[in-house]
Formats: sequence, C-alpha cells, structure tokens
Amino acid sequence: MAGRTMEWAAKATHLRGIPRKLVFSAAGAFAKAVVNLLNNTTVHNADTLIRLVRSRPPGVPLITVSNHMSTLDDPLMWGFKGFPATDPSLGRWVLAAEDICFKNPVFSYLFRLGKCIPVTRGGGIYQEHMNEALDRLRDGAWLHTFPEGKVCQEVTAIRRLKWGTASLIVRAPVTPIVLPIVHHGFEKVMPEKYMFDRRPLVPLWGKDIDIVVGEPIEFDVPKLKEMAISESRNPSHSGATWRTLKPCGLDEAAQRHLYSTISEQIRIVMERLRNLGKAEALSLGQRTEL
Repeated sequence: MAGRTMEWAAKATHLRGIPRKLVFSAAGAFAKAVVNLLNNTTVHNADTLIRLVRSRPPGVPLITVSNHMSTLDDPLMWGFKGFPATDPSLGRWVLAAEDICFKNPVFSYLFRLGKCIPVTRGGGIYQEHMNEALDRLRDGAWLHTFPEGKVCQEVTAIRRLKWGTASLIVRAPVTPIVLPIVHHGFEKVMPEKYMFDRRPLVPLWGKDIDIVVGEPIEFDVPKLKEMAISESRNPSHSGATWRTLKPCGLDEAAQRHLYSTISEQIRIVMERLRNLGKAEALSLGQRTEL
C-alpha cells in the first residue's frame, strides 16, 4: 500500500508551525481581499458555520460539504467577513485532487502546509489518504469535501455525489456534524474558459458571490446500518469485491446501500439550499432594480 504523501509537512509541529502560519496568513488575506474588496459577497447563516468551527463539543468532528464551481472555491469561500481564515488552528482540512494540487514537490509541500489531503481520482473510497482523512476526524477536526468530485461551472442541479464523504461519516468513531454549504459566483471569479479557453491569470472582480450555509444534517448511523444490512440480504445483491467493514461487519452490498442513502440525503439538502440561494438572489436583484 502506498504511503502518505509528505504527511510530515502537514503536522502542526513541522518547523514549530511557522510555515503553516505563513501559508494560512497569505491564503486567508488573499481570500478576504478577493471576496470582500474585489467582489460583492452575500453570506446567509454565517453564524452557524463560525460557531461550529470555533466552539463545537470537544472531540466531535465537523464535515462541511459544498458544490464545486471553480478551482478557487477553497480558499475563497472562507474569506467572508468575520470568518477566521488566517488562523491555522481553526482552519479546515480539505480533500484535494492529487493530479492538480500535488503534481510536483513544491506544490505538494505548500498544499500540505495548507492542511490539504491528496486524493487520487478513481482510487476508491478506501485509498490510504482517505484513511488519513479518517484519522483527522478521529482527532475531532474539521474536514471539508467537494462530494461532487469535480468542478462544474454550469448552473445546474447538484449532481450525484461520490461516496467518499459518506464512507467517512460511517467510519468515524464519533459521528461528525455534517454541514452543507452551497455557493454561486466563484465560477465568474475564476471561469474555466475565459480567454483562449483558459482560466484567467488572476481572479476577476466586480462579480456577485452568494454563499448559503445550511443547518447541520443529523445521521442516525446505527439505524442506517441496520437498514443497510436488511437491504443487503436481498437475493439480487450478489458478489463481494469490497472488504467487510469492521467492526459493524457490513458486506459490500450493505456498504453500497448505506453510502448511497447517506449521499442522496446530503445531495437533496444541498439542492434545497441551491434553490433557496437562487430565489434570494432573484429577490435581491428585483429590489435593486426598484
């Protein structure tokens, strides 16, 4: 099994934490400048996110999930007023695409300092770096994921979610608080096709950004596991290529049912938030015209 890429650089004790502080200070200042000074940003229910980041119960992990509209969603989405974007002790861990953020040693080191965990697309939900993410949840940390799995700049419904986030929710020793976030506007700040079908060299300005923070989603994991086991006894489920999930003993069919159920619940909530954001943005636009 492959080891963990530059995990030593991700530790808070690396060089007494000074490089991490520098990276968070720079990234946080950049995010705040782009979001607050160069663009027009509206955040709904920000207090819920700030409260859970600063003062959730000890030992309880937090997973935030959001749609993925641009390559700069993170760190820009944490740059709004009042959020501690420059504090590395409060900063999120985030799953980041290995082929983009970890393509060379310099990138790997910088993204590791920024509390990024590399994931290999197509590597499966049990790849080693997903186990690293699980370790961070065991520590009671905050983890952010983009469960759609890739950037989509079309204003469409939330797509089917990948199962990695659901697997972390199930496998975590303490069930995480799951907080959905949906945003719109970052695809205009950093469009994938701007000039000559390439991204702009710097973020664009004068755009409207809307961030909608939802309420925590509660998952009764033991009950969901029982339902998944019952469903997996259906004769139509056959074959076993996944390992049995310990200690609950879920076979592959049960795992697939469980992860699919949790992912769909998250997707439905995210889609409701997306529609809410659209309605509020339309209402704001109409008031502005008046």
